[in-house]
Amino acid sequence: MAEPILGIPLTLANRAEQVFPTLTEAQMARIAAHGRRRPIQPGEVLLDLGDQLRFFVVTKGRIDILSVSGSSESLIVRLTPGQFTGEVNLLSGRRGFTRIRATEAGEVIEVDREHLLTLIQTDTELSDILMRAFILRRVELISHQIGDVVLLGSTYSPDTLRIREFLTRNGYPHAYIDLDKDPDAQELLDRFHVKVQDIPVVMCRGQSVLRNPTNREIADCLGFNEAVDQTHLRDLVIVGAGPAGLAAAVYGASEGLDVLVIEAEAPGGQAGSSSKIENYLGFPTGISGQELAGRAYAQAQKFGAQIMIAKCAKRLACDRNPYAIELDDRQSVSTRAVVIATGARYRKLSIDNAARFEGAGIYHGATFVESQLCCNEEVIVIGGGNSAGQAAVFLAQTSKCVHMLVRSDGLAASMSRYLIRRIEDNPAIDLRTCTEVVGLEGNEHLERVRWLDKRTGKIETRDIRHIFVMTGAIPNTGWLAGCVQVDEKGFIKTGTELTRADLTISNWPLARSPYLLETSLPGVFAVGDVRAGNVKRVASAVGEGSIAVASVHQVLRE
Repeated sequence: MAEPILGIPLTLANRAEQVFPTLTEAQMARIAAHGRRRPIQPGEVLLDLGDQLRFFVVTKGRIDILSVSGSSESLIVRLTPGQFTGEVNLLSGRRGFTRIRATEAGEVIEVDREHLLTLIQTDTELSDILMRAFILRRVELISHQIGDVVLLGSTYSPDTLRIREFLTRNGYPHAYIDLDKDPDAQELLDRFHVKVQDIPVVMCRGQSVLRNPTNREIADCLGFNEAVDQTHLRDLVIVGAGPAGLAAAVYGASEGLDVLVIEAEAPGGQAGSSSKIENYLGFPTGISGQELAGRAYAQAQKFGAQIMIAKCAKRLACDRNPYAIELDDRQSVSTRAVVIATGARYRKLSIDNAARFEGAGIYHGATFVESQLCCNEEVIVIGGGNSAGQAAVFLAQTSKCVHMLVRSDGLAASMSRYLIRRIEDNPAIDLRTCTEVVGLEGNEHLERVRWLDKRTGKIETRDIRHIFVMTGAIPNTGWLAGCVQVDEKGFIKTGTELTRADLTISNWPLARSPYLLETSLPGVFAVGDVRAGNVKRVASAVGEGSIAVASVHQVLRE
């Protein structure tokens, strides 16, 4: 069996054989048919940092997987005959962040990424073994902060929180150094000539020092999108990688379509920030939004879908055929069909100075990252839907008290019954109906909150530093600029929601009516929270994504 990572027992010790399985001779022979056998010599570097990843199976000898920091190396794991290299970066085509070196003379089977994807898509047994190992290995790398990124930041910096969320939600292993707590912080800052105004700083691949970078700059440095070809015509472009968009990607790619997904931030959408989803079919103990998104992301890549991260759709060029999606980097992608899955965003607090505290006391997601900021403190959760309920229950595990503020007189109209019961039975949750926040105070970080009880007219002031806002929904449709018909709230009309007048205004050119999830623009579909009349449940979004692909096939045949 492979040696433990960095000498530390695996956090998934009971599944060590799944993380580092040993293949049989017959399994290795099937892999060899997709690659080539080649000898290795002691000290030979098979793959170095930043190299395009390749897949190796050890048939004779031993190889080491090494973490590299400057001129020093640390052993991650030693592989013996029958074991193989790789993790989820192999699926996406991103570059590696480890070094692979032979320690004994022997032989390996070498397979490039394209042939590995073919193997995974065609060999069920090996697909199960490899995919499970790749995903669990990424979990280990994240757990032990093994990667090529170091983030130096401050707990009180909104941009530090933004970058941590970006790396975490994209499942990228990284080390975080809190400059407020690390005794050697000043030495680190001096070594890299970093000034206080430069914070946060991202050390990327041991080569670049990025001072308060944008998410796109981080994605570019890490090569998130290097493997994506933007020049050729796609069968299907999906805008948004929430549950609906990822479902469309999985079904489209698995059915042979050339699929590209464009995602502005990270896979999972609004659902990806959910601490625990318990009413999704097939997960009786629940699953976090990030874990569900990670699995769907890997699944889409397994079938060959390509996914662009930190790229934002700025305009749909709907006056041409084929359509084109224009991006915020001034590039564009041409496509025969489009699925719009851009979702909706939570409303901001309608208080004059609320923008000052975004990321510095006001948050719109309740993940592990945010929960660390308010451990043993009082917090406020605003909202009466399932997302707010899940956040309240999650934060109650580590916070001193969760004040849940709801503008209506109860939760029954907007929240699942199992969540209502948990909130009512949890002594750490203080449910306040008919109550809303009316004032915020603080300097660089939120310090005090005023809320109003609308029944009594009483205003109360509390020393509370953290508010989680999960209320309302504004559809992300601004980039469509009149290409499709929307309702009075801006949600996209589809199928039977489209009236004859809508189709007349849009100059609908076909004899047939729009398909179930098709917009007023032929071949353009809307799914999930961005669609008028949607049911705000993850399962519904996944179903819509898969249904849309069935109609895409019909459009492509027309």
